[in-house]
Amino acid sequence: QVQLVESGGGLVQAGGSLRLSCTASGQTYGSYEMGWFRQGRGKEREFVAAITWLGGATYYSDSVKGRFTISRDNTKNTFFLQMNSLKPEDTAVYYCATKGPPGPYSSQSAYSDWGQGTQVTVSS
Repeated sequence: QVQLVESGGGLVQAGGSLRLSCTASGQTYGSYEMGWFRQGRGKEREFVAAITWLGGATYYSDSVKGRFTISRDNTKNTFFLQMNSLKPEDTAVYYCATKGPPGPYSSQSAYSDWGQGTQVTVSS
Protein backbone atom coordinates (compact mmCIF):
# COMPACT_ATOMS: atom_id res chain seq x y z
CA GLN A 1 0.00 0.00 0.00
CA VAL A 2 1.25 3.44 -0.93
CA GLN A 3 0.01 6.65 0.64
CA LEU A 4 0.00 9.70 -1.61
CA VAL A 5 -0.35 13.37 -0.68
CA GLU A 6 -0.73 16.10 -3.28
CA SER A 7 0.18 19.75 -2.77
CA GLY A 8 0.74 22.91 -4.78
CA GLY A 9 -2.76 23.65 -5.96
CA GLY A 10 -4.28 27.11 -5.80
CA LEU A 11 -5.77 30.01 -7.70
CA VAL A 12 -3.94 31.38 -10.73
CA GLN A 13 -4.81 33.64 -13.64
CA ALA A 14 -5.05 32.30 -17.15
CA GLY A 15 -1.60 32.06 -18.70
CA GLY A 16 0.03 31.46 -15.33
CA SER A 17 1.84 28.45 -13.93
CA LEU A 18 1.57 26.07 -11.02
CA ARG A 19 3.66 23.13 -9.90
CA LEU A 20 1.92 20.25 -8.22
CA SER A 21 3.78 17.79 -6.02
CA CYS A 22 2.85 14.31 -4.94
CA THR A 23 4.74 12.71 -2.07
CA ALA A 24 4.55 8.99 -1.51
CA SER A 25 5.07 6.98 1.66
CA GLY A 26 4.57 3.41 2.67
CA GLN A 27 5.58 0.70 0.23
CA THR A 28 8.68 1.21 -1.90
CA TYR A 29 8.01 4.15 -4.13
CA GLY A 30 10.65 3.87 -6.78
CA SER A 31 9.18 0.79 -8.41
CA TYR A 32 5.89 2.47 -9.29
CA GLU A 33 4.78 4.16 -12.41
CA MET A 34 2.81 7.24 -11.56
CA GLY A 35 0.04 9.28 -13.07
CA TRP A 36 -1.94 12.48 -12.68
CA PHE A 37 -5.67 12.71 -13.27
CA ARG A 38 -8.11 15.56 -12.84
CA GLN A 39 -11.81 16.01 -12.30
CA GLY A 40 -13.64 19.22 -13.09
CA ARG A 41 -16.96 20.04 -11.47
CA GLY A 42 -19.68 17.95 -13.02
CA LYS A 43 -17.19 16.09 -15.20
CA GLU A 44 -15.69 12.64 -15.31
CA ARG A 45 -12.19 12.13 -13.95
CA GLU A 46 -9.74 12.26 -16.84
CA PHE A 47 -6.15 11.32 -17.49
CA VAL A 48 -3.58 14.10 -17.54
CA ALA A 49 -0.09 12.59 -17.57
CA ALA A 50 1.94 9.55 -16.56
CA ILE A 51 5.59 8.67 -16.07
CA THR A 52 7.46 5.39 -15.95
CA TRP A 53 9.55 4.15 -13.03
CA LEU A 54 12.86 5.68 -14.11
CA GLY A 55 11.21 8.58 -15.90
CA GLY A 56 12.34 7.36 -19.28
CA ALA A 57 8.92 7.67 -20.80
CA THR A 58 6.13 10.15 -20.27
CA TYR A 59 2.59 10.27 -21.56
CA TYR A 60 0.16 13.18 -21.84
CA SER A 61 -3.40 13.82 -22.80
CA ASP A 62 -3.83 15.88 -25.93
CA SER A 63 -5.39 18.69 -23.92
CA VAL A 64 -2.22 19.33 -21.89
CA LYS A 65 0.54 18.22 -24.25
CA GLY A 66 3.08 20.96 -24.70
CA ARG A 67 1.90 22.86 -21.61
CA PHE A 68 2.31 20.36 -18.76
CA THR A 69 5.41 18.40 -17.78
CA ILE A 70 5.48 15.38 -15.49
CA SER A 71 8.67 14.48 -13.67
CA ARG A 72 9.84 12.60 -10.60
CA ASP A 73 12.57 12.57 -7.99
CA ASN A 74 12.86 9.03 -6.72
CA THR A 75 15.37 10.05 -4.04
CA LYS A 76 12.64 12.16 -2.42
CA ASN A 77 9.68 9.88 -3.13
CA THR A 78 8.06 12.77 -4.94
CA PHE A 79 6.78 13.42 -8.37
CA PHE A 80 5.62 16.60 -9.99
CA LEU A 81 3.32 18.17 -12.53
CA GLN A 82 4.55 21.48 -13.90
CA MET A 83 1.61 23.29 -15.46
CA ASN A 84 2.28 26.26 -17.74
CA SER A 85 0.02 28.41 -19.90
CA LEU A 86 -2.92 27.47 -17.75
CA LYS A 87 -6.43 27.89 -19.11
CA PRO A 88 -9.77 28.19 -17.31
CA GLU A 89 -10.66 24.74 -18.60
CA ASP A 90 -7.76 23.33 -16.58
CA THR A 91 -9.74 24.11 -13.42
CA ALA A 92 -10.22 20.83 -11.56
CA VAL A 93 -9.20 18.74 -8.60
CA TYR A 94 -5.93 17.06 -9.51
CA TYR A 95 -5.13 13.59 -8.23
CA CYS A 96 -1.92 11.60 -8.27
CA ALA A 97 -1.98 7.82 -8.42
CA THR A 98 0.30 4.81 -8.59
CA LYS A 99 -0.09 2.48 -11.52
CA GLY A 100 -0.84 -1.07 -10.44
CA PRO A 101 -2.80 -3.50 -12.62
CA PRO A 102 -1.86 -3.87 -16.26
CA GLY A 103 -3.65 -1.48 -18.54
CA PRO A 104 -3.34 1.73 -20.51
CA TYR A 105 -1.71 4.66 -18.78
CA SER A 106 -4.80 6.70 -19.49
CA SER A 107 -7.17 4.28 -17.75
CA GLN A 108 -8.20 4.89 -14.13
CA SER A 109 -8.62 1.17 -13.62
CA ALA A 110 -4.87 0.71 -14.15
CA TYR A 111 -4.10 2.70 -10.98
CA SER A 112 -4.32 1.26 -7.50
CA ASP A 113 -3.50 3.99 -4.96
CA TRP A 114 -4.83 7.55 -5.07
CA GLY A 115 -4.18 10.79 -3.23
CA GLN A 116 -6.90 12.99 -1.82
CA GLY A 117 -6.57 15.61 -4.54
CA THR A 118 -5.58 19.27 -4.73
CA GLN A 119 -7.74 22.03 -6.19
CA VAL A 120 -6.48 24.05 -9.14
CA THR A 121 -8.55 27.06 -10.16
CA VAL A 122 -7.67 29.13 -13.23
CA SER A 123 -9.44 32.47 -13.56
CA SER A 124 -10.04 34.15 -16.90
